Amino acid sequence: MDNNKPIRHLLGISGGKDSAALAIYMRDKVPEMEYFFADTGAELPETLAFVNLMEDYLGKEIIRINAGRDFDYYLKLHKDYLPSAQQRWCTINLKLKPFEDFAGDDQVISYVGIRADEPQRDGYLSSKPTIQARFPFKEDGLVREDIINILNESGLGLPKYYEWRSRSGCYFCFFQRKIEWIGLQENHPELFEAAKKFEKYDEATGKSYTWSQGETLDEVFARKDEIKEKFALSNSKVKKSKNLMDSVLDDDDDDKDDGCLICML
Repeated sequence: MDNNKPIRHLLGISGGKDSAALAIYMRDKVPEMEYFFADTGAELPETLAFVNLMEDYLGKEIIRINAGRDFDYYLKLHKDYLPSAQQRWCTINLKLKPFEDFAGDDQVISYVGIRADEPQRDGYLSSKPTIQARFPFKEDGLVREDIINILNESGLGLPKYYEWRSRSGCYFCFFQRKIEWIGLQENHPELFEAAKKFEKYDEATGKSYTWSQGETLDEVFARKDEIKEKFALSNSKVKKSKNLMDSVLDDDDDDKDDGCLICML
């Protein structure tokens, strides 16, 4: 490590609202900021389009990392067994390791888009002593309303997938609620079909490996009307919403874990 080298300032763009707002917020505060995007090879078209818009707005390249090693590559390494909330090998291999490789042995300040109204979240803290995390939104007391204002005032607004999905990340993310799987089928039927092909049944163990907890995507789709009706009823009890991000997501027995922050911020 060269101690005479300047400290690098890194900010990851996930395709989510918080990292996008943070990039806008920090653009003029840290002109030497390096922006990067860990492309898993399984991103939603809306995510890729939004990253391109962000690049134009920032006036600086958003460096794509993971080139040549996408989800399919690591799926083969894991003998075709799908990642899950308990085995998040996708996040490790497609987000965390590429980031640390990108940082190298340089002294780095990593900017993380966790808000002041998210006290329960710590974000990804690297074990490398050369990487220091900073949380500008927490430091400056910015909350969700501020983040939405930043995006709207920039003219970018929210990524389009928020009309039917509550998070960024891979199109087959196992943290999706069942209503979001229905949204994927309605907005990108070809990706829904592609996600189905990853599911498998292990005859040796009698165990099924599915994206949605407790049932296959075919079974989820077969209950489409039931899921949408339950979601609409749940949502109407609280408020009317223009997008899924604001809605009550309480269908069936979905995992209520907040997901992998490095993927969705």
